[in-house]
Amino acid sequence: MTSNRENLSSGISIFAAVVDAGTFAAASEVMGMSPPGVSRAIARLEQRLKIRLFNRTTRAVSLTEEGRRFYDQVMPHLKGMEEAAAIAAGGAAVVRGKLRINLDPVTSHALLGPRLAEFMDTYPELSIDFIARDHLGDLVTEGFDLALRFGEPRSSSLIARKLLDTAVVTVAAPSYLARHGRPEQPRELEGGKHKCLEFRNPETGKSYPWEFHRKRKKLVVETNGRLTVNDPNALLHACLSGSGIAQMLSFVAEPFIREGQLMNLFPDWTDERYPLYAYHPSRQHVPAKTRVFLDFVVAFVAHPRSG
Repeated sequence: MTSNRENLSSGISIFAAVVDAGTFAAASEVMGMSPPGVSRAIARLEQRLKIRLFNRTTRAVSLTEEGRRFYDQVMPHLKGMEEAAAIAAGGAAVVRGKLRINLDPVTSHALLGPRLAEFMDTYPELSIDFIARDHLGDLVTEGFDLALRFGEPRSSSLIARKLLDTAVVTVAAPSYLARHGRPEQPRELEGGKHKCLEFRNPETGKSYPWEFHRKRKKLVVETNGRLTVNDPNALLHACLSGSGIAQMLSFVAEPFIREGQLMNLFPDWTDERYPLYAYHPSRQHVPAKTRVFLDFVVAFVAHPRSG
């Protein structure tokens, strides 16, 4: 009985390595086995489970629907066992290993900086792999531990956890206002009098609409800007250089507003909120490395600072 349990545990570990590595050959290097040995271990696991775990081609492997469900069920327990083993071994730093994170470009740009360096100094045995993408993709098949996305979640098998809401602000640089004047109310942005910088929605391919919220009142303004970008860094730098007026998330703009590099044009119209969600394959046994990173993100967005 003990031997059977050990074989099953070994097979599951090899299965997880194949999913993370993407091929049997790459998994064999991680596990210190030969590729045929990995293939035989997967075949034994499939025979025992009576399901086919992978679709196999000459170049790559991908999870079947049954394999994906099995991965979703077993991986939280496997990671929990690894964490428990680290604690039992007396390791001072339970937060360790690699954390692979799928981010939208806004979150990726915002998190890279001194605050992240401080976080990583706190956990020297943790390495982070940021992958910035417009679309969420398949976290399980692509081996991600976590995804962070602004915007309301779409229906999926992933666990979506709302971390926080952030305000949307309308800002411009003092140099722009010196040349074009400061608009007194949102409707002044219509008609081409002001240069508005548009940001493209990766889901629709169209620019985000300019909305203004004050309590229960909502305005949608047709800005028809001539410059459209899909990179939040480009939007920020264009706005800072005086190229036009932009709408952006307050936690991105706030440090520059405090330093006087940007002006919040309509402080009475900032009741619009944009949510940040974390996506997990499972709600059970969230590893310590994932938990501390989420705590860092919440603290970062809630209390931004420059530099």
